[in-house]
Amino acid sequence: MATSTKTHSLNPRTPRTLKTIFFVVLFVIIAIAGLSYVKWWPYYEKAFKAAANHSIGSSILGSDVSAAPSWSSAIEYAAAYFKSVWKAAVLGILLGSLVQVLLPSKWLYKVLGKANFKSTLLGGVASLPGMMCSCCAAPVACGLRRKNVSVGASLAFWIGNPVLNPATLIFMAFVLSWKFTLLRLAFGLILTFGVSYFANRFANTNETAAIPEPPVQEMEEEQRSFWVRWLKSLGLMILNVVPAYAISVLLLGAFQHTMFPVALGTGIAAIIVFAIVGTLFVIPTAAEIPIIQSFVALGLGTGPAAALLLTLPTVSLPSMLMVARSFPRKALIFVFVSVVAIGIVGGIAGSFFL
Repeated sequence: MATSTKTHSLNPRTPRTLKTIFFVVLFVIIAIAGLSYVKWWPYYEKAFKAAANHSIGSSILGSDVSAAPSWSSAIEYAAAYFKSVWKAAVLGILLGSLVQVLLPSKWLYKVLGKANFKSTLLGGVASLPGMMCSCCAAPVACGLRRKNVSVGASLAFWIGNPVLNPATLIFMAFVLSWKFTLLRLAFGLILTFGVSYFANRFANTNETAAIPEPPVQEMEEEQRSFWVRWLKSLGLMILNVVPAYAISVLLLGAFQHTMFPVALGTGIAAIIVFAIVGTLFVIPTAAEIPIIQSFVALGLGTGPAAALLLTLPTVSLPSMLMVARSFPRKALIFVFVSVVAIGIVGGIAGSFFL
């Protein structure tokens, strides 16, 4: 009896530790199940089609590149876009809310909370299984920021999802060419790890300090029921990201045919225009491949095509609005300018290399 009491007194945190382990395992199971259904299995089948047909479908933008902006264009594009991404968007919001209630704050801060390259590297590596577009990865990035994950690590996760998507790189090699794939990979590494790391400079807090003790408010919050905490997190996540997401997709859809002046053909002016437009526009995962394929067939040069290859998937106006409350404004401006600049440099490289 005495031995049992002594053992119990030496391990006062055992129940809490077991609960934490259970929550972490639960998060991993949910993530694996969701990604298997939404991403991994569909992409596995799609890879064989890409290899056989050298195509993954038609461009989501359609073929009429001269149509005027209209409400019907907005509805048409939004319908096609959300039909393609709604499962991944739901999964992204679910995982973004669960990050905040299932993963331990102190562990996340220890692994991903420092403003150094190691945290940025780990955040980027963690993005590889996700294979999400920037909008679907945005809620998870917001959830990470709420758990005090550093700006660099959160951005690396957010950018790495679409840019370093292994499935997209495989599709690209089959449909476009190995040169496009190599260009995307080389500049994608710079976008994911370089831009994200230097964005740490715009963080408003000292993220290199020692791991702090959880604040009283957070400790009190953890005492509440899991369901109460999760529903609160989910509700706030939906309110913060969905309205801006839906409205901005409609807005961009209305101007979808006028934002891409394919008639520019080639040259530095076309590269600059397409780098800016590609950074603003929103697409589903891997949709840049058929878009580029169709534009090149219409006469677009390889330079502007390379600019789109790098900028279209990386960020977008909707995804930046979705994360606006979670990142310092200066950091997001830095990301936007960097994506445009890298798109221009990549476009110039593409005009010679592709």
